[in-house]
Amino acid sequence: MIGGGPAGLSLLAALKSSHKTRHLKCTLIEAGSLEPIRAFGEDAPEEYTNRVVSLTPKSVEFMQERIGNWEFINQDRVKFYDSVVAYDGKDSEARIQLDAASATHSGGSLAVMCENINIQSSLLQRLEELNCRDTTILDNTKVVEITSPIPVDLENHSLSAPPATSQLDWPIVKLSNGESIQTRLLVGADGYNSPVRTFAGIESRGWMYNRFGVVATVKLQYEDFRSIGWQRFLSTGPLAILPLTEENATIVWSSPPELSELLVKVSPEIFPSLVNAAMTLEEVDLKYIYKVLKNDPEDMSVLEDIEWRMSKIKLSELETKYPLPLVEVVEGSRARFPLRFSHADTYVSERIALVGDAAHTVHPLAGQGLNMGQSDVAALVEALELGVERGMDIGSLLVLDKYVATAWPSNHVIMGVCDKLHKIFSFEAWPVVALRGWGIKSLNSLGFIKDMMVGNISGR
Repeated sequence: MIGGGPAGLSLLAALKSSHKTRHLKCTLIEAGSLEPIRAFGEDAPEEYTNRVVSLTPKSVEFMQERIGNWEFINQDRVKFYDSVVAYDGKDSEARIQLDAASATHSGGSLAVMCENINIQSSLLQRLEELNCRDTTILDNTKVVEITSPIPVDLENHSLSAPPATSQLDWPIVKLSNGESIQTRLLVGADGYNSPVRTFAGIESRGWMYNRFGVVATVKLQYEDFRSIGWQRFLSTGPLAILPLTEENATIVWSSPPELSELLVKVSPEIFPSLVNAAMTLEEVDLKYIYKVLKNDPEDMSVLEDIEWRMSKIKLSELETKYPLPLVEVVEGSRARFPLRFSHADTYVSERIALVGDAAHTVHPLAGQGLNMGQSDVAALVEALELGVERGMDIGSLLVLDKYVATAWPSNHVIMGVCDKLHKIFSFEAWPVVALRGWGIKSLNSLGFIKDMMVGNISGR
């Protein structure tokens, strides 16, 4: 398998944790170094890293019961939260609160905030605990080329029938260390620009959103014991503040290219107030503030301006209807990345399987990206276990088709919902704003619909 991110490491650990597949000879190839991940397990940094994900209870259950890595998670750096409050930037009264306690079938927490590196570190520790033979991890090793002993039928996403002189139709992976590996099944956990998907000739369809996700680790005024994730749908894109332990939190702010550039270069003294403003003020106020900062990202006069505008809001409303104020952004934690929608036509071809971002990328507004990758891994392992149990060739489509039949449709639904939400809340036309406001208020009053939404968010 290619890719040492959460999806690739989860697949390797899941295969080696299963008594049906642990005998398989597995090699994981990662272009980067895994040493920082190992170091995290030995001595985690004081501040949170800025790559934080929201795990569903279903994903946590998979890590606990099927992989066994949850016990190696640094529990001091995870945060369970119970509710999500989402509201419209054009109408703060148009809001919906999803509460795990209101859904009898969900139980426990709605989701769990956890750093990517914490997940990866726990998976490496689990693999060390298993100490399985026939398991190799090669980091600092790039894939130079993927070839096949026989032609690849790009139209049908499969290998052509091998000539009589060929003994194996297995793909050959040439590495930067000079080695070549021929494999019965090649798994691409190698991200959006997947070389494995390219080799297989699998088409990935989608579009760029012309938006960037800006992430940062921030400090709240004090610890918010309400245990709530907040999201405001602005016309420029959603802004989410999600809780971490103590007074820490993480933000994800979807914004147009010009605004995203401003958000990462604006003075660190201004940035927390800018986020506070974006969660509370009218959008016309925000546009004025952005205009001032565009001329000078260090213009401290906006702090008084923001404070004055926010003073017009009742203190009781600020305390009950909005998140706690941010007071600090952790140095070096701000970053931005392009947002896109992409979905592969299929996740498999003969001797090829795709998982995680190699198969799909989705808007982060619902926090489902990594969870979809975990579901991919669970479905692929289940298909491979069945193939092994029946004595079948695990690289054949007879085995792999079960995986794509399970994973592709459910991912397609989740991605479609996220895409439609993004587009609906991007409209500024009054009729659309009024209609979606009415819709949100109506949904918030329908308990059974909210319960169903909680079930989908939590993966139940």
